[in-house]
Amino acid sequence: MGRDDELRLEDITVVDPKTVDTAVRATMLGNAMEWYDFGIYAYMAVTIGHVFFPSGNDTAQVLSSFATFAAAFVVRPLGGFFFGPLGDRIGRKKVLATTMLMMAGGTLSIGLIPSYATIGFVAPILLVLFRMVQGFSAGGEYGGASTFIAEYAPDKRRGFYGSYLEFGTLIGYISAASLVTLLKSLLDDSQMEGWGWRIPFLLAAPIGIVGLYLRLRLEESPAFTKALEEHAAAGGAKGQRADAERGTDVPDKNPDAGSFAEFRRMFAEQRKPMLLCVALVAAYNINDYMLLSYMPTYLSDTLDYDETHGLLQIVVVMLVLLAVIHPLGAYTDRIGRRPVVIGGCVGFILLPVPCFALVQNGSLATIFIGLLILGLVLVCFLATMSAALPALFPTEIRAGALSVSFNISVSAFGGTTPFVAEALVSGTGNDYTPAFYMMFAAAVGLVAAWMMDETAGQPLMGSHPSVATDEEARELVSAAQE
Repeated sequence: MGRDDELRLEDITVVDPKTVDTAVRATMLGNAMEWYDFGIYAYMAVTIGHVFFPSGNDTAQVLSSFATFAAAFVVRPLGGFFFGPLGDRIGRKKVLATTMLMMAGGTLSIGLIPSYATIGFVAPILLVLFRMVQGFSAGGEYGGASTFIAEYAPDKRRGFYGSYLEFGTLIGYISAASLVTLLKSLLDDSQMEGWGWRIPFLLAAPIGIVGLYLRLRLEESPAFTKALEEHAAAGGAKGQRADAERGTDVPDKNPDAGSFAEFRRMFAEQRKPMLLCVALVAAYNINDYMLLSYMPTYLSDTLDYDETHGLLQIVVVMLVLLAVIHPLGAYTDRIGRRPVVIGGCVGFILLPVPCFALVQNGSLATIFIGLLILGLVLVCFLATMSAALPALFPTEIRAGALSVSFNISVSAFGGTTPFVAEALVSGTGNDYTPAFYMMFAAAVGLVAAWMMDETAGQPLMGSHPSVATDEEARELVSAAQE
């Protein structure tokens, strides 16, 4: 290493652990509130089908409800394409506040829509419209939030801190499932369909206010801030004049951001990591939505189990995952992300059919064991993705490239999972078809995980090393000089 390339102390970002804890937990809580809003619809799918679609065929109503669930995912790539590059231009913090506000507004609006019996076909049209608002918002959420946490975390603890994001997702889903379970235990079907279903959606207003407050208090990530400082230093007076003309502090590093030309350039430069991201996210999300979103409906609609029992079992499974996700995230900082992701893919290739057999056995104990085994395999993805995916891309385009590729995959595969699973069961009469779908997704993910580079403990691409203490920074400099 030449003298000009030597690592210097000023090149290393030393992040205060208390600041990291505050930023990560605030992001996690905001994410929990965001996915509470999104999860409510999944757990109310059967009831929503009765409220918003013509009566006469229960299966058609459920399929229509899941088709509307999938509609939100149609616009997620548009949300990712809009918010991702925007986060690379104006900062992660502002985008996260905006997505929080939009999600809460869309969820609240759903709770105010009159039923099909009241306004006819206008009701499902409005439902689709507000679901698309939710989807557009969600398109900017994961890429922005995971990028924000990854850029805040010290390199050697990115797995641990990254696991907070999916911890928040589980909290959101648990809150949604618990509230729906409580309502269904207290109200009969006519009360739920008459007014009870609205309560979880209307709660989005106060929840959204809290989430917005938390996100507005966040400081911008150190990696993004340092990139702006370096750009400003390189741009000099010319950059300052351009910023003044735009009326913003943030350098316009990419004037094509948000255009189709930008997407083509991004894909040309980042083809391999974007394709890897799409494949990994497909494997992760198909299995995630199959277990946490579709399974309660599968238990009640396909196997005729009590719907409240299905929701309660999913809640208990998610509580177990909460206890596992942080230790596993920290463990990936020691052994790497690839072995854990590969293990998760192998698990979803081998275990879905035996687990579905346990679920179909009929007893509450075997149902729970089957769901728990699938959940413990799923946590291999939950604990790693938030750290592994941002590390695929350089800082300047990280939020944009991740948001676009992530949401293309989620739109095509994740959000359609409940609809596809229900259609497969209805069309084939084979109750094991959802398990086969999970296995196929895992096989695709296994190929991608095998091709993925290991990034645990290393600086993010395009960023300087990030450490937790001054002593660690000095040790890095000394090691680089040897």
